[in-house]
Formats: sequence, C-alpha cells, structure tokens
Amino acid sequence: MATDDSTRAPEGGVQSVDRAFRVLEVVARLGEAGVSAIATEIGVHKSTVSRLLASLEEHDMVMQTHNRGKYRLSLGVLRLAAAVPERLEITEYGHAVCERLAGKLGETVNIAVLRANTAIHLDQARGPSSVGTHNWIGEQTPLHATASGKVLLAALDPDTRRTVVDSLELHRYTEHTLTTVAALTAELDAAVTLGYAVVVEEFETGLNAIAAPILDYTGKTTAALSISGPVYRFDETRMRAIVPDVLAAAAEISEKMGYRESFIPTA
Repeated sequence: MATDDSTRAPEGGVQSVDRAFRVLEVVARLGEAGVSAIATEIGVHKSTVSRLLASLEEHDMVMQTHNRGKYRLSLGVLRLAAAVPERLEITEYGHAVCERLAGKLGETVNIAVLRANTAIHLDQARGPSSVGTHNWIGEQTPLHATASGKVLLAALDPDTRRTVVDSLELHRYTEHTLTTVAALTAELDAAVTLGYAVVVEEFETGLNAIAAPILDYTGKTTAALSISGPVYRFDETRMRAIVPDVLAAAAEISEKMGYRESFIPTA
C-alpha cells in the first residue's frame, strides 16, 4: 500500500537510487506499468514515482508506451547489459561460489557454456580432495557425455534441442556413454524434470559428475555448474546427497547474474 510521502523532505541520494532500481524491477516484471501501479508495488506516493520515472526516461532507462501514462524498459537498459561480456560476467560472479562449493565438498567444480555444439569450460575450482585434477579451463567437452553438456542441451527449446541432438556425433567414450538419440533424449527429459543432470563414467572411466543450470536475468540457461570426482568417493549415493548443494550454488550464481523469479520480463 502506497504511503503518503508528498510532504516529506527531498529524498536522499541512496534512497532515490534504491527506489529507482525498484521502479525498474517493477516495470521489468510487469512489461509495462503506470504511475499508480508502480507506486502501489513499491509503497511510495505517486508524485515520487513520477519524479523517478522522469529521471529514468531522461537517461533512456524507460520510455512511455503508446498507452500514455504507462512505461516500459528502454534501450538504455540493453546498452548497459550489452557492455558486460558474458564470459567475464559468469566467471566474475561465479568464481567465489565455485571456490566455496569445491572447498565444502572437496571435489572439482566447473562452469561451462554452450558453444558450437560443445560445452566450453570457462572456470574451475579445485577442492582439497582434487589435487592433481585436470585443468579443464578453455577446453571443449561433448554435450552428450558430460553433466554440463546434458544441462545445456536440456535447456534448449524442443525444436532446437531436437536439431542439435540429431546433428551430434554420439561418440562412445566409455562403455557407459549414451550413443543413441532415444537414450540421450530420455536423459534430457529427466534433467528438465529434476533440474539437474548426472553422468556415471560416461566421458571418462572412473569419473562421475553432476550439473545444474545457471540462469540469466531473463530466466534462460546461460551456463552450467558441475562438480565431478572419482567413482570411489563420488558415487551415485554421494551425488544424490549433494544435489541440494549443487542446486543452491547454481541458484546463487543465477541471482548474481540478475535472475529473479518474480522479475522475468514478459514477452
């Protein structure tokens, strides 16, 4: 419920910035919104919202729609977002989370993105139990045989996923590698339902992994967070036990990337 702050002293700088960001979040979530709706959402007087919108409009952060009195995000927001390189953003926001997860669980944590039908590893953190682990940063790994690859594939829309899967060479790396479209599709469907994917010695004999999606501010999967370890200490029972940790770490990075479930822009 909006409060009547029309008689209050001018806002302080920090308070104004805070309220301006809240206005942007409301407009992003609703797609377009008028002064009254925004005032109700953030709990301030309409005159305050009008001043904030005028300032945001001046800086090209919002614009009035054809329905006069309603506002939507403008191109200035896109220019700001485009100025941050995706890879830098993911590694910058995700590295501390990866280090903490690796330290807690003792295994190797990686962040990978989808590029040209492969998973490319952007960052890695090693836990105390993973001394001597291979450095995957910059390397490409197959989508069908890795936990990160499965997460990235599962996140594609159905038509795109079908096209990509059909184009993959389902090379057999171990006796456990999935080499048929039907088997891989079933795994991807399971990953969508569960919210994570696993591999059990599918890429390397003796190596298991689990991965979860990292989302950007639109709710789209932009990367995958994985943790891997040797079978003798990182078996299926262990992987099931750490699912909450992996999901929480991926969610934390997603939040740092701007994802808010209640603030996904409408189409």
